[in-house]
This record gives sequence, structure tokens and C-alpha cells, in this order.
Amino acid sequence: MAENFNSLALTFDKGIAHIQFTRPDLYNRFDEVLHGEFPRALANVLEKEGELAALLISSQGKHFSAGGDLEMMLRGNESLDLRKRLTREGLAIIEGLNALPFPVIAAVQGSAIGLGASVISCCDIVVAWADAKIADPHVVLGLVAGDGGIMGWSQSVGVMRAKRYLMTGDAITGREAHAMGMVSDVVERPDDALPAAQAIAHRISALPRGGVRGTKRSFARLSRDLYGAAFELSFAYEMDTLAGAELRDTVLSALSAKKA
Repeated sequence: MAENFNSLALTFDKGIAHIQFTRPDLYNRFDEVLHGEFPRALANVLEKEGELAALLISSQGKHFSAGGDLEMMLRGNESLDLRKRLTREGLAIIEGLNALPFPVIAAVQGSAIGLGASVISCCDIVVAWADAKIADPHVVLGLVAGDGGIMGWSQSVGVMRAKRYLMTGDAITGREAHAMGMVSDVVERPDDALPAAQAIAHRISALPRGGVRGTKRSFARLSRDLYGAAFELSFAYEMDTLAGAELRDTVLSALSAKKA
């Protein structure tokens, strides 16, 4: 029996799995609910891997994902147990994307921030709206960019550019991300991102699976070998900063500004 989720929908059709974030009113942010459900959805997909040719990831609404939830960060600042849970789930998200033996395709119709940007940077194919905002502002909040950003940004835009954007939190557009290598395909309207990604998924589904799977597994091994040690270390550093006073002060200030 398929698992029920509160923050996303998981469907299977004609050899393609589809995870869609379904809380546009919350900007599809990664609070405790989505942070826990997304790796479980990936595990559900892996259980059916023998039947599948690709995974498609998309979102409802104007935003792909606004990234981490500020209230969750405050709770994590105060709770070691929550920080341990976030570490387990964060590792499971990025490792889950890497472990799937077939391509993962993202449809980015709007902003992908923080963990949202990390997720798309760790996908195999990314279709994005030209004006979509992509940014990882961990450092702006006093956090290490550890939830996949080190691995994902470095392998997609190159180490020098990854340093530039992860150490400032500055944003790029979908078109700029395409020029840098994080985005594979650009569309001119937000509504075109999902159909274009679906077309690629169906194109892959029609190909002999052995060649596609072996190619994906080879790339996945390359990613793990190149970034494995730094990837896990960056998570540990992120949790250290999540527990710090700088993070608490910055997030409290941001929440106060939102309420003003």
C-alpha cells in the first residue's frame, strides 16, 4: 500500500515516478514535515526501482521550494535531538537522490532556495524557468551550507563559482544557472517547466534501461567519490552552526522583520 504524505504527492505512471511538493501556501518550504517526508518518498521510489525509468520532482504554485523553515531552525537551535534528526534526514535526501539507479529530473517553475537549491543541484537533469531565483543563503543566517550544497553546487557550477555563491548567499536566475551548468534546459514561462521535464522523462523511459542506468550509476559513483568526505563533514559543520548564538540571533531578527 502506498504511503500517505501531507507535504507532497507521490505517483507512479508508465515507468515514471513523480514527487510533487504540494504546499504552495507555505512556499513548499522544508519544515519538519517535508524534511521528514521527502526522504521517505525517495525510499518508496527506490523500493519500486525495478519498474521505473526516471523520477520527476516538481512543485505546485509559484515556488519550487523556499528552503528551510525559520521556526524549525529555532527549534533545532535549542534541541540536540532535532539536530540529529535533521542530519539523518538531510543525508537521506541527498544520498537518496544519488542512490536511485535512474535519472532524477527536476522541474523548477519558481524560486529554489537553500535546501531547495541543493535538491535541484543534486538532480541529473534540471528544467528551469529562465527567471527563477536560485540561491543558497545559509551563510546569511549564520549556517554552513551543508545540506548538499557543497556537493551539488560544486559538481554543477564548478568549485570556484560554488565558493562564490555559497560564501555570499547571492542569487542567480535560471538562465544564469543554465550558463553555469546547474540547469540543463531553460524555458521562457513558469508553466512550461513541468511539461518540458515530463517530455524528457518520457524520452528516457523509451530508451533501453540498461544503458541509462549504468550511466547514472557511474555518475553517482563519481559524485560520491569526489565529494563524499566533504559532504558528510559539511553536515556536521552545519549542525554546529545551527546550535550557535549567531544563528539564533539572525533568525529571531528575520522573524521579527517578517512580523513588522
